[in-house]
Amino acid sequence: MANTDIGIDLGTSNIVMTMRNKGVILSEPSVIAFNTRTERVLAVGKEAYEMIGRNPDYICVAHPINSGVISDDDLAHSMIREFIIKVTGHQLIKPRIIICVPSFVTDIESRAVVEAAKSAGSRQVYLIQAPVAAMIGAGVNIAKARGHMIVDIGGGTTDVAIVSMNGVVTSHTIKTAGNSIDYSIIRYMQNKYKLLIGERTAEKVKRKLCNLYDPNDEISYTVKGRSLAKGLPAQVDLSEIELFQAIEDDTFAIMEAIRKVLEDSPPELVGDIYDNGLLLTGGGALLGGLTQLIRRTLNIRCTIAKDAINCAAKGTGMAFDSMTTLLDGFEAAPIYKYR
Repeated sequence: MANTDIGIDLGTSNIVMTMRNKGVILSEPSVIAFNTRTERVLAVGKEAYEMIGRNPDYICVAHPINSGVISDDDLAHSMIREFIIKVTGHQLIKPRIIICVPSFVTDIESRAVVEAAKSAGSRQVYLIQAPVAAMIGAGVNIAKARGHMIVDIGGGTTDVAIVSMNGVVTSHTIKTAGNSIDYSIIRYMQNKYKLLIGERTAEKVKRKLCNLYDPNDEISYTVKGRSLAKGLPAQVDLSEIELFQAIEDDTFAIMEAIRKVLEDSPPELVGDIYDNGLLLTGGGALLGGLTQLIRRTLNIRCTIAKDAINCAAKGTGMAFDSMTTLLDGFEAAPIYKYR
């Protein structure tokens, strides 16, 4: 039975699945392609992601998860079901599933997540908050009476939390994360250069050029897109300083979220944070210069977790071994009284 237990990090950009004793078994974009004429699912994950911007009108390519929560129930149910079948096959034993969700998920949003997992064939569903899962996945011992701080920067949300004695002491979630940074880059290119670029190009620019600590005007990257003035292909050389200007507001929104959690925490725990430092997880943890910026702005030592992108997913799978000891941030779905 234990071999069929599945942990799911249901991210806005990517969905990562883990299975006990096997680690990460699936990591693909949380995208689904749907034929509106035949009402059939054409593809999910990487295959569907490759269709973005290349699909005819009758094929809908969508992200059914927005800002860490389900925005389209039917498409999300279909996508999760396809992924679960992909990793388990058509076996008779229904899996238990733990799903990673943002800290401040509402009851309605939780219901949508659980119903999606139920419709995919799970026999029991649990929810775990992203910061708790990421800490477990990073190997942090959260059982002791010492404060540990984590900043999990995903695609749709940034979760900041302080955890002690298996419980969440203080947490804060904002919808400023990887995707909003991409949209800021798109807007900047439109406003300054009248150049239209897509989400995938913006993400590539972010990975190649981002330097939040000491941007250099002499380092640049060629961005290709469509000229809004002429409607023809065009390209622009974008510098590190310009990219920093484009995403500065998003960056400091994350800084303010960290500051807020520190201000709301008991002084003893803040003292622990000063000693232990801050742990960065999620894809956004890999933004160039972010650790140095946090150290300079907030005077906190900062480290990036090993395998930061998959930390939450790994912790979600490992939570099966800690189900009886976890306090805040972990709950069984039956408390919602689902049909």
